[in-house]
Amino acid sequence: MKKQLSFIWMSLLLVLAACSDGLDNIEYNSDSGITVAAPEVTETTGTSLTLTASATGNVGDIVRRGFCYSANAQTPTISDNVVDADENFSASISGLMGSSTYYVRAFVYGNSRYTYSDPVEATTGAMSLDEQLANYVAPAYPDDYSSIADWTNRSQWNLSNVHDPTVVLADDGYYYMYQTDASYGNAHTAGGHFHGRRSKNLVDWEYLGGTMQTLPDWVIPKLNEIRTAMGLEEVNPSVDDFGYWAPCVRKVNSGLYRMYYSIVCPGTLSGDGTWSERAFIGLMENSDPANNSGWVDKGYVITNASDKGLDFNVPANDWANCYYKWNAIDPSYIIDGDGRHYLAYGSWHSGIALVELDEATGKVKAELPNPWGTDSDIAAYGQLIATRQMGNRWQASEGPELIYHDGYYYLFLAYDALAVPYNTRVARATNIAGPYVGMDGTDITNVGGELYPVVTHPYKFNGSDGWVGISHCCVFDDGNGNWYFASQGRFPENVAGINASNALMMGHVRSIRWTEDGWPVVMPERYGAVPQVDITESELVGDWEHIDLSYSYGNQKTSSTMTLSADHTVSAGSWEGATWSYDSSNRVLTFDNGVELYLQRETDWEASPRTHTIVYAGYGDNYKTYWGKKVK
Repeated sequence: MKKQLSFIWMSLLLVLAACSDGLDNIEYNSDSGITVAAPEVTETTGTSLTLTASATGNVGDIVRRGFCYSANAQTPTISDNVVDADENFSASISGLMGSSTYYVRAFVYGNSRYTYSDPVEATTGAMSLDEQLANYVAPAYPDDYSSIADWTNRSQWNLSNVHDPTVVLADDGYYYMYQTDASYGNAHTAGGHFHGRRSKNLVDWEYLGGTMQTLPDWVIPKLNEIRTAMGLEEVNPSVDDFGYWAPCVRKVNSGLYRMYYSIVCPGTLSGDGTWSERAFIGLMENSDPANNSGWVDKGYVITNASDKGLDFNVPANDWANCYYKWNAIDPSYIIDGDGRHYLAYGSWHSGIALVELDEATGKVKAELPNPWGTDSDIAAYGQLIATRQMGNRWQASEGPELIYHDGYYYLFLAYDALAVPYNTRVARATNIAGPYVGMDGTDITNVGGELYPVVTHPYKFNGSDGWVGISHCCVFDDGNGNWYFASQGRFPENVAGINASNALMMGHVRSIRWTEDGWPVVMPERYGAVPQVDITESELVGDWEHIDLSYSYGNQKTSSTMTLSADHTVSAGSWEGATWSYDSSNRVLTFDNGVELYLQRETDWEASPRTHTIVYAGYGDNYKTYWGKKVK
């Protein structure tokens, strides 16, 4: 990104780790002299399961009986959901989702040990959408996860400690998520790199651990091979000083998944410290992501390239003219409609590059020359597809996500500094190489510019501290026409009672709707698996929290009340006096000021207790973005 890339991360991650609850020290299934039988389901409803089990052996030593269950973890423990059993070893689990499968184990505690049964699968009864909505139970995990942030509590993380997520839907029906090495209190450092988790419902996530345990063997030799060719001395940095950033995972076909990852090397090119060392993009493959240790490293893919030859002594403060043309981080992998494979990558510097890959190997298709020279010398390292400021290498854009939808390639980009101002923009093209053009007509391939619309932005609804740093997204679908946007969200700075609050990074998943003319709108509230019952016009009447999400660097956009009246007028708020109409078949709310808002049922995360509500997102004149939610 710039000289001494790592300083940004250090400023965010040097915070205190939370205290452990000691679960890692509890012995499981050790020789307690007790055997626990697998549970049996005695009664099922749409929201509950009634269970019974039994234990034999030293039953007089038992001081606790119960059942642990999970929607994701196939061998749940007491670190998952727990219900205690009565003296007959029976209990009911309530607050479940209809037509959903859960993994259940019976357990006992005795002789200072937990002993578990084998797991069983249990499925709740079928319910209509209306019944599901009436019985909806919102996600309960806390947004302030500082009390469970440390490594010993990782089984409770769910979407805690997530940064730069990438998500793939695998053949086994799980969504697998991987991420940059970043966490509150540096908790992740105990468990390898590019940590994974998985979910069946995009709400409950099972932590899986690191997919890469140590720095790949090829990295330091490749670094020194390049340094030697540049006339520089060899180096031997500590493996602990490398950065592990921004993976991208995709399913190539059944039995083949690819993960491209970034390795950022420590140090500077020369002893006088004029410019930071290079980064590498590497590749891992796996036949089945359920085997989290099954990722096999395939080695080097690409590195930073410079159009300045060997003249790397660029002044340390000359950001706009930095040494590298391309920065080899933030990969985004895509297979186009013709079956050709591409990698988009880049951060700050000249912008985002696109390079074609070999289908069989996943490596760059063209032969890569030395990563320095003239523009023509380094052409194999990619072509420009997006820049915020043509000719300026200090342009505050990164994190490309390249996807295809309904005739267009969509390029999502992260803009600005990541701690607070981070926001997302999007452009599209009919050709994978561009030109990529925003809704506002900005050609970011050939001209560059600010680019609109804003897709996500720091914001705050009432009853919360809100979220900042919401970008570097991944975009994916479920194969049934439903699309999702995942990113990190950060707590704002200086939240009372939380040490280094801006370093709390929660994984956010949001639904995407597509406008009639094909632009993505991202819902303001996070996805909580709310049943999508039809939204009636009468439900729209009342008060809404309305946010004008127009770009404002580093500022959280806050909500104001807007009231929709039954006579189809706006009787209070930002658009007072406007009239509205509703297309119930497409769930689109239209105002006579030209704004179209796309509606969805989502979780009201700020309500106490959490529940469901109706939200909207859409665009208006001057390419402004609007978010809102119904409050009463």
